[in-house]
Amino acid sequence: MQNLLKILLRYSNFLVFIVLEVAAFMLLVLNNAYPRSSLLSTANDVVAWQNEQVREVTGYFQLRGMNEQLAAENTALRNQIATLEGQTCIYYEPAKVVQMTTDQLHNYLTINRGSKDGIERGQGIRNKDGVVGIVRTVGLNYSVVLPIINTHTNLSCRFAKNDYIGTLQWDGKDSRFAQLTDVAAHMVVNPGDTIITSGLSPVFPEGIPVGTVENSTLYEGDSYHTIRIRLFTNFKRLKYVEVVQNADQKELEELENGLD
Repeated sequence: MQNLLKILLRYSNFLVFIVLEVAAFMLLVLNNAYPRSSLLSTANDVVAWQNEQVREVTGYFQLRGMNEQLAAENTALRNQIATLEGQTCIYYEPAKVVQMTTDQLHNYLTINRGSKDGIERGQGIRNKDGVVGIVRTVGLNYSVVLPIINTHTNLSCRFAKNDYIGTLQWDGKDSRFAQLTDVAAHMVVNPGDTIITSGLSPVFPEGIPVGTVENSTLYEGDSYHTIRIRLFTNFKRLKYVEVVQNADQKELEELENGLD
């Protein structure tokens, strides 16, 4: 107690100064409209800023939940469309990308679906915009996918305008583009032509969007076009995908393998 009194006595002048300053400030604010309004305005600004930060954080988590719900609804709608179109053997399983590379020659992505969800090696992966890739390895809860922006991935495609078939390959340079090969010189190729899956493999049903022709070059003496395709799928922003589960895929692959 004596130590406390000594401290108060030592700093008594300073404490009196602080009390008087606070009192003067309160009198100034309470008795003058402008300072009072300025103080209230500042306080309101601080509260508004805090509320805005809370809304942004809350909105972020709400938006994430809405995006996941929207992805699930899109998948359910696609399953209904497949049934209406008579593709009764096709079922789409929604999934989320949890890891991905886009700047390597052998890019890959990991999805949060595995064998417990019916995922199998060789199944196709798409998103709302178009083709993504093919399942390579499967774990219990996760699967690794080779995207079409992997130099080891080939995809059978066709022109939507005339069903002419080609093979989609990636040159390892830009995740926005791929190359369409095996298109003969007599074929008329125009910028903007739409490329879709051919349906010649059980991995993807026919008609899934792939991309559009960016440009095409045919040098004198060449037998095939050099075609650059702008992909519909934006791999830099890829988050939600769908696994294409074809009930007939295993049977078809076994029949094809029996020809060897």
